[in-house]
Amino acid sequence: MIKRMIAVVLAALLCAAAAEASVTRLRIERRETVLAGKPFGAAGPYETLIGKVDFALDPALPQNQGIVDLQLAPRNAQELVEFSADFYLLKPVDPSRGNGRLFYEAGNRGTKRILPVFQNAANSSDPSTADEFGNGALMRQGFSLLWMGWQWDVPEGRMRMDIPIATENGKPITGWVRGNFIPGASATTASVADRGHLAYPVVDPESPEHRMIMRTLPTDPPREIARSTWRFTGPGTVALDRGFEAGLIYDVIYRARDPRVVGVGLAGTRDIVSFFKYATAAGGNPLPGTTLAIGWGVSQTGRYLRHFVYQGFNEDERGRTVFDGLIDQVGGAGRGSFNHRFGQQSRDQLQHFNILYPVDMFPFTDADQTDPETGITDGLLTRATRSNTVPKLFHVLTDSEYFNRAGSLVHTDVTGTRDIPPPPTSRIYFIASAPHIVGAFPPAPFQDPDFVGRADMNTLVYTPVIRALFAALDKWISDGVEPPRSRYPTLVDGTLTAVDKSGWPAIPGYTRPQSPMTTYRLDFGPEWSRGIVSKEPPGIGNAFVGRVPAVDEAGNDRAGIRLPEIAVPLATHTGWNYRKASIGAPDRLASEIGSYLPLPRTRADRERTGDGRKSIAERYASKDEYLGRISLAAIALVNDGFLLAEDVPSVIERARAHYEWATK
Repeated sequence: MIKRMIAVVLAALLCAAAAEASVTRLRIERRETVLAGKPFGAAGPYETLIGKVDFALDPALPQNQGIVDLQLAPRNAQELVEFSADFYLLKPVDPSRGNGRLFYEAGNRGTKRILPVFQNAANSSDPSTADEFGNGALMRQGFSLLWMGWQWDVPEGRMRMDIPIATENGKPITGWVRGNFIPGASATTASVADRGHLAYPVVDPESPEHRMIMRTLPTDPPREIARSTWRFTGPGTVALDRGFEAGLIYDVIYRARDPRVVGVGLAGTRDIVSFFKYATAAGGNPLPGTTLAIGWGVSQTGRYLRHFVYQGFNEDERGRTVFDGLIDQVGGAGRGSFNHRFGQQSRDQLQHFNILYPVDMFPFTDADQTDPETGITDGLLTRATRSNTVPKLFHVLTDSEYFNRAGSLVHTDVTGTRDIPPPPTSRIYFIASAPHIVGAFPPAPFQDPDFVGRADMNTLVYTPVIRALFAALDKWISDGVEPPRSRYPTLVDGTLTAVDKSGWPAIPGYTRPQSPMTTYRLDFGPEWSRGIVSKEPPGIGNAFVGRVPAVDEAGNDRAGIRLPEIAVPLATHTGWNYRKASIGAPDRLASEIGSYLPLPRTRADRERTGDGRKSIAERYASKDEYLGRISLAAIALVNDGFLLAEDVPSVIERARAHYEWATK
């Protein structure tokens, strides 16, 4: 009861003065000191503020007019659209002791990941802090850390946003929604929503107008499944009399109601960051003195931040810059379903999962380019350039994005024949041979039953590179120190090429995929320019041309940031993996997991199996020689700005464990 009274009082105090931007109130439900009695250096003790943030948007403002269906959302007495979201703030108890910088994570499907990624356990000065809050590395630097829910449909227990429902004159809006799924095993029931998320409600489940179709490949003509043989069995679930077959592509196209105005998720991110950055203590800001903001997104939320900048949300309602720096980690070339009617925010697009959603849509590059087929000229930063709100922007790619996320389109034209360098405010960093999803060591198959790979998972840990890049971005926005130059494969030097010319060595049982994910121009109907899908499934037009990194004699990528375990290899590491036969479609790629393909141990092993790669014994006379070369490669990365000196011991230790395991 006392804690609840304190929360109410704190909320009232925060509302005492008019809040800036569209944040109208912070409802702090819990306020707790972090590791009481253990201050984080000059920043002192930290605390968490957990609760709800309330927003109100004016649909008439120019900065809000791009939000699809905002005009159709319910309004309050002031004609504003209200909504709220979960938030979590980790800050110095005394904000004046912080560094004045806010680090915001756009949480992937309602989760939080900053602290595990940005800690460095090998450098922890106090092992007792190695818990939920990592070793306190970011806190010792004085950062404030922020998370907020921006989706309405995430599973229970994750951070959410209460997104308003659009109506027309108070009446429900209906429209076509497509639920896509590819079973990893034979089953009689399936979910039409993505990975445990909530689905839009179906209108009249018994209606004959709902359809189910199936295909083997995304571009195959769909085969209709008789309406009498399938049915809706609950909210977001369907059943098929003969059962669903593993590895086949199924779509349920159904009439749904109650579209969420999902674009307010982008506006909410804009406004909560702007609030903490610009509002005063008198305006309810618990972080007065914050002057700079960095945003970080991984995979889905890397695409989310690309979408955020593309649609002009880095300009707040007063025309001010929101994020000073952004890290788009493994977002590939895509954006997503983040601002259209009946948008399914969690959907991505892979070679054989989440088929034909509005994800990889032109434009792809930061700089303007023209699509020769449509004549449209556009770029990811066009709107931000126009409003003078361009952030310093890092795009981080792994090998996975080139095979399953159209990664080359981030830096080539859409015909795959010309390099498109990033503008001076952007960098592109490719982590050679790294996977989208890192596997545990020792190598083992992926444990998700829907995405079991034929090979063991790629174990290449690249979080040290992310930590170094974050430090470089922070120095860039704080002190004007230029970060390392972009490092990625290019057409002009031959390190980016067609897959059949990439130099793949002979590896028994493994050829490089000859048909990586292909990105097509999609037709969602005549109303798509207004953010309304009227054609499901979409029409498939001509493809954009993708390329892949060239590899060295060990099968590892030649260009990019080559971690010591790639420069001094014990295995071939890839960003792709074939689906295991047990889950169907064995010639297709298994989600975004990579492969670990060990080198032969000896020359005799190599000759016996016909392996085209030099063996471990032929490469290194001893463990000491191997570790010496690893150390030199690590020092080179430190000198280039891609590895922090404090991370070198842990990198060498991982390499030592790898060598002992590979040669035992």
